[in-house]
Amino acid sequence: MKTSYSKYFIALIGAILLFTACSRQEKPTPVIQTGEPQTPPDTPQGPQIAEYIRNILEDKNGNLWFGTNGYGVAHYDGKRVSWYSNDQGFAGQQITGIAEDREKNIWFATDQGVVKYDWSATDDGGKKFINYSDTSFFGGHHFWSILADRQGIIWAGSATGIFRFDGGKWAPFKLPYPEEVSGEFITKATSWSITEDRAGNIWFSTNGFGAFKYDGRTFTRYAEKDGLTNKHVDNIMEDSKGNIWFGTRDGGVSRYDGRSYTNYTAQDSIRNNEVCVIYEDKRGNIWLSSEGFGVYRYDGNSFKNYGEKQGLGIKAVQTIFEDSKGRFWVGGGGGLYRLEGESFIPVTKQGPWI
Repeated sequence: MKTSYSKYFIALIGAILLFTACSRQEKPTPVIQTGEPQTPPDTPQGPQIAEYIRNILEDKNGNLWFGTNGYGVAHYDGKRVSWYSNDQGFAGQQITGIAEDREKNIWFATDQGVVKYDWSATDDGGKKFINYSDTSFFGGHHFWSILADRQGIIWAGSATGIFRFDGGKWAPFKLPYPEEVSGEFITKATSWSITEDRAGNIWFSTNGFGAFKYDGRTFTRYAEKDGLTNKHVDNIMEDSKGNIWFGTRDGGVSRYDGRSYTNYTAQDSIRNNEVCVIYEDKRGNIWLSSEGFGVYRYDGNSFKNYGEKQGLGIKAVQTIFEDSKGRFWVGGGGGLYRLEGESFIPVTKQGPWI
């Protein structure tokens, strides 16, 4: 009996460690003690904002928000960086998604639920957060993605499925999964990405069922049998031409034009088929991560890699973002970097920000 338990425990630990960058669980979330706001310690890359930068958003005032893996959300106001976590009334230490609604309120998916930063209550410059984290909302779910659609609906992807907020209450939103979902932390139904296309359709990634499109009435499922490279979808993005891009766990990238798929994989385009994030810059270039190899820029004809030789000290890239000033940011396991010309520079707690 003792031997059997030991084998089970070892197998369980091994299974947990298999989750890599796209599962966004590279290290256990540290426990932050109560008291003064805790500044993340310096990393091997220097005094980074945090060792893991998972997502980036620019607010209506041009300030930047950075989701971290264990220190809540970091906020740069043009002068300094501040961190908000449990001690500051923010229910979350691991920030897995950031979205902005039509009133410019900011929403965060966290390891403890969903948090709203309400601009209407914070014109004095204070940070006041509304937390949706108790069992009356979600039953203690860990959340992995969030979207604020054009109608004002908030969609949040949890470990076991989707929740929908209409401004008054949260409710489960059932997708037509082809089989029953089981598990609590990460399941086949775990949605790493939720996005809205130009027609108002809502797209949901899943961790084993491909992707779903919801048009407000019906669902369409996109799977390997249709041409998708892999059933484990980590990111969905619509580009300026109306193409839908899928970043997958094991199959590289699929681009869907509404009729057929064009696939980019380690066989012909990128070095690793694990793609956590896809992003389109203001020039129409498509940027994507490739686990272990930094990022690639696709100009419509060819792919160019940016990795360690170009100064990018992140192999597990989790977020790509271009702000209103044209600053181009990349974050992940290794901290925060900014593109200068054709090279990346590290951005620490002291900057450089300009």
